[in-house]
Amino acid sequence: MPTSTAAADNYGQLIAIRFILGIVEAPFFPGAYYILSAWYTRKELALRIAALYSALILATAFSGLIAAGVFAGLDNVRTLAGWQWLYIIEGSASFFAAAISIFILPDFPESNSGSGKWLFSEEEKKLSVDRIARDRVSATSEDEGIKHGLKLAVMDYRTWVFSLMLCSNHSAYSYNNFFPSMLKGFNLGSKTITLVLTAPPYLVATVIALGVALSSDLRKERGLHIAIPIVFAVIGFIITVSTLDKAGRYFASFLYVGGLFGSNSIIYAWASSSLNQTPAKRACATAIVNIMSQIGNIYAPYFFRPQDAPRYVLAVILMTAFSGLSVVTVMFMKFDLKRENKKLVAQEEESGVKANLYTT
Repeated sequence: MPTSTAAADNYGQLIAIRFILGIVEAPFFPGAYYILSAWYTRKELALRIAALYSALILATAFSGLIAAGVFAGLDNVRTLAGWQWLYIIEGSASFFAAAISIFILPDFPESNSGSGKWLFSEEEKKLSVDRIARDRVSATSEDEGIKHGLKLAVMDYRTWVFSLMLCSNHSAYSYNNFFPSMLKGFNLGSKTITLVLTAPPYLVATVIALGVALSSDLRKERGLHIAIPIVFAVIGFIITVSTLDKAGRYFASFLYVGGLFGSNSIIYAWASSSLNQTPAKRACATAIVNIMSQIGNIYAPYFFRPQDAPRYVLAVILMTAFSGLSVVTVMFMKFDLKRENKKLVAQEEESGVKANLYTT
C-alpha cells in the first residue's frame, strides 16, 4: 500500500489509499506489544518495546537522509517525481521485510505456528508460559474469554488513564510530521541540508530511548523514567518558543525529540504490565490504549497552522501543555499503583500467599 501511494493522481485517490493503509497497519503496534508481553516479564518488557520502538525513531531519522538523496538524485527520473520514488523505495523495503518475517517471527509460547514450532523445545515453551503466568499481578480469572477480557479492560479506570497518558504524549510529539518545516524556518541552507539536519535529533533519541528503557528495567521503575524525559521535552519547547537563536532552537530539538520518544515506549510497557491480570484483558487493554492514543495524531496536526510558519508558536505552546498533562497522568498512576501495592502487601500478610506487586 505505501508503494501504491506513488500512483495517486489526486486528493481523493490519496485519501482512499491512506484509508486502506490505516486499516491494515492499525493492528501492527498493539499486536507487536501483545506478542512481546507474552514472552517477556514486566522487568524485561520496557527494553524490548524500546528496541521495537527505536526502529520507528531510526526510520524517522533516516527518512530525512533518504529523502535528501532521493530528491537530489531521482527527482523527475523516468517521469516520476522525487516524492513518488520515495514511496516506491520505502514501500518496497517494507513489503520484503514483512514477507521475510512470516517465516522467522515466533507466535505465542504455547503455539505451534511460526518459527516457534522449530525454534523451541516443548520444555522451553512450557518454561515461557509458566514464567509469564507467575509474573501476573493477580491470579488468572476463571473466564479468560475475549469478551470477559474486553469487559475487564473497559471497566478498569487505569486503562483510560494510560490512554490519556499516551494520547497526551502523541499530541506532544505532533512536531514529528512538521519537523522539516520547523527546521526550514532556521534558514540553515538548501532543502537537502535541511533534510539531512533532521536526522541527528532522532539518532540521539534512539540512544536515549534504549538507555532510559534499560535503566527502567534494571531499577524496576516506570513513572519517573517517563516523567523526567518529558520534563526535558518541556524545557526544549520553552527554549524553542522563547528564542530566535538558530543554535539554541536546534539544540532544543534534541531535548524534545529525545524526551518524548525516550518516554513513549515505556508507557506501552507500563500499561501492558499493569493491565495483565489475564491474557485476554492484556490484549484488549493494550489495543484500547493504542487506539485511543491515536486520537492525538488526528487533531494534533491542526496545531500547525500555515499562518504560524515557520515558528509555529501556538503549536509549541500546545505541545508544552500536552507534555504537562502527560506528566500529571504519570504521577497520578504512580501514586495509584503504590496505593494498590500497599493493599496487596496487607493481603499477603493476612493470607500468607505471596503477591506480585505492580511496577511503579
